[in-house]
Amino acid sequence: MSSKKLYKATKRGFARSLSPIFLSACLIVKNEEQRLSQCLDSLKILADEIIVVDTGSSDRTVVIAKKYQAKVFNFTWCDDFSRVRNYAIAQARGAWILVIDADEILAEGAIATLQKVMQRDDCIAANLLRIEIGAKQTPYSLVLRLFRNHPAIAFTGIYHESIDQSVTALQAKESHWRVLNVEVPVLSHYGYTDSEIKFKQKHEFAKRLMHKHLEVFPEDSYMLNKLGALYIDSDRALGMELLQKGLSLIDVTEQQNLTHCELYFHLGLVHTKNGDLELAKNAYIQAIALEIPEIFKLSAYLNLGNIYQELNQEEAIVTFEMVTKIAPDFAQGYFNLGIALKTSGQFIEAIAAYQKAIVLEPNYAEAHQNLGVVLIKIGCLREAIVAFQVAIKLYEQQNNYQAAEILRSVLQEFG
Repeated sequence: MSSKKLYKATKRGFARSLSPIFLSACLIVKNEEQRLSQCLDSLKILADEIIVVDTGSSDRTVVIAKKYQAKVFNFTWCDDFSRVRNYAIAQARGAWILVIDADEILAEGAIATLQKVMQRDDCIAANLLRIEIGAKQTPYSLVLRLFRNHPAIAFTGIYHESIDQSVTALQAKESHWRVLNVEVPVLSHYGYTDSEIKFKQKHEFAKRLMHKHLEVFPEDSYMLNKLGALYIDSDRALGMELLQKGLSLIDVTEQQNLTHCELYFHLGLVHTKNGDLELAKNAYIQAIALEIPEIFKLSAYLNLGNIYQELNQEEAIVTFEMVTKIAPDFAQGYFNLGIALKTSGQFIEAIAAYQKAIVLEPNYAEAHQNLGVVLIKIGCLREAIVAFQVAIKLYEQQNNYQAAEILRSVLQEFG
């Protein structure tokens, strides 16, 4: 069913405009010429209009946006993401709005799922599952980015802006509205793949705006969680203080469980860096115990499994098996399971786990290397050498020449 036909089945009274458009995609951008085309390409099938609000680009961002027939608006940057977001959605004429960033793409396979969500008469908004490409700790996140074009819905927050508060307030007045969770990947986010220098610049920018937000809203557990997480590496004590404050202020409701889970997860990271593995283990267990979809506990399971592994505890295998059950297409889960199985002497099972990781991610150099190690354990020397050779080639392609040289010296010992 086309989006135009879907529009006819919706309640027209919610949109800011009654023009017959079903879905508006809204972006705010600045100097995004490298990413923008990929993002807009992904929207062509689903979006009826594309709203692009530019906050001062000096590259070809605006030219690219117009090439895709986007409606481009200019907005002077004011250190407040909510103000820009709200300006963007105010331009939208669709019955529904999808908020997306230039460093994200819409998964083609999720379009049918989103269309079903938007046909629900009781749905006011939907949390979308986002894959965090290149993220070291959290491979998935949940973002409230799809919602009806309802005049009561607006963004709040200077940074990490969201519509959560306005949606919750609307539900309190009109109890029939539901917020749905879409638990299949909808968005892929490439923001974590930037260069280290650019990544550090983003961190400093984020810290400045989050501190500004907390000056106005000092008891915002969500922002305390996000800022505390940013300080884990640079100022661990401050990070711990912010996270503990966030926990003490958290509203223990179903709507806050995701933030609650993240607070425990980030505390687990701090305890791990401090060498307090028991405290870290307890933090991850508390995160896992919360009533949220299992996919959003994936990172907690991963880190908990790593602690069990470091402590030589048998629970590592069960924990990593849970990771593979939650996310059967997540290569790292099988890789970590392989390590736990190898440690316990279950070499055949470890080989199967590494091979599964390689099927999912053929360029997984560490998986090829570890597969070679276990093949040696069972006497398959020729197959092990092949696995090592593949790993060396991949390391070199990934500019990890040190790992390649170490592995090459191992191979030389075999003649």
